[in-house]
Amino acid sequence: MTLLWKLLRCHLSIAQTVGFALAGLVGMTIVLAALQAYRDVLPVFNVPDSFMQGDYLVLSKRVGALQTLGLGSSDFTSAELDELKAQPFVRDAGAFTPADYRVKGTVGAGGVEFSTYLFFEAVPDRFLDVGTEQWKYEPGDREIPIIIPRNYLNLYNYGFARSQGLPQISEGIFRRVSLGIDIAGNGRTERFRGRIVGLSNRLNTILVPESFIRWSNGQFGQGSEKQPSRVIVETDRAAGAAVSDYLARKGYEVEGDRRDDAKAARLLRLAAGGVGGVGLVFSAMSFYILMLSVFLLLQKNSGKMENLLLLGYAPVRVALPYQLLTFGLNLCVLLAALPLLWLVRGWYLPELAVLQEGYSPAGVGVTVLCGAALAALLSLFNAIAIRRKIDSLNRKKS
Repeated sequence: MTLLWKLLRCHLSIAQTVGFALAGLVGMTIVLAALQAYRDVLPVFNVPDSFMQGDYLVLSKRVGALQTLGLGSSDFTSAELDELKAQPFVRDAGAFTPADYRVKGTVGAGGVEFSTYLFFEAVPDRFLDVGTEQWKYEPGDREIPIIIPRNYLNLYNYGFARSQGLPQISEGIFRRVSLGIDIAGNGRTERFRGRIVGLSNRLNTILVPESFIRWSNGQFGQGSEKQPSRVIVETDRAAGAAVSDYLARKGYEVEGDRRDDAKAARLLRLAAGGVGGVGLVFSAMSFYILMLSVFLLLQKNSGKMENLLLLGYAPVRVALPYQLLTFGLNLCVLLAALPLLWLVRGWYLPELAVLQEGYSPAGVGVTVLCGAALAALLSLFNAIAIRRKIDSLNRKKS
């Protein structure tokens, strides 16, 4: 084998080999970095409110002059809800159930009590973005679990507290706040205790369990079931043109503007696909450079190989040195790409950690396996091409 290799490597071009190695290294690094970056970014986008997972849209009808004069309704009818649920982009939909009575909240601080009128609403539990085992209510309980929008706490900490010289409140302390809840309606008044069990990023309302709303509406409400005026919709994609067109046609308004999220989602997918595509182009270029180098080497050594075949060397044995050469080069490219991948991850991982508390990146095992598979696939293609070239010389000799 050693003597055979010494004979065949005479015309091996170092420049062509280095050119293949550089092109292969660039291509392999880009492919592996794109794949690993995609896997590292997924934990950020897999949170419940990620626009990559679709949107949760809170819909309401526009309030016009007729509603202001009391001559029109902004509620959703059963037919409208059924039509909305039948839309192809809608994965699920649920109605907000409002409290049909007056609510007053009181909180004490330093011996001074502050009170204000509140409003309660409920949504089906499947639309909540706060996971808690405490989200339940049984008739007769004097304590009500409450979910508050996170922006309420932010408004207090970064707006009201700073302007009034008051201390800011952490989320942990805010959860320990106990509210006095006075409910009045239907000729009755009762006091409950409100306990904050979570902060919502998705729903901009004061939420209580559906079981409490149903019970309290029966006790303090007017006794008639009302049509919902707001609906929450889970879509199967980021809010794109089809969703926006439908909502505009029906005259529905969306809380918050998610159009930029849809654009960002599309741009992210295009960027990931573009980077991976560039890497594959470089890998294809390196493959062709290597094949051209090997074919040129085979052409220069064709006379020697024909002589070896005439001497009785099997085509498999003649092709083996060239196949080992391509395999070794592909292996070296893979091994050199892994440290570069580590450097690229060290650059972008701190940026991802800032975006999500407790961020945990994906492992590199899958990426390394994909890189090994790509190197093996390229080596296989090279081996097949080399063997076909040797076989053609053997047929010519025959």
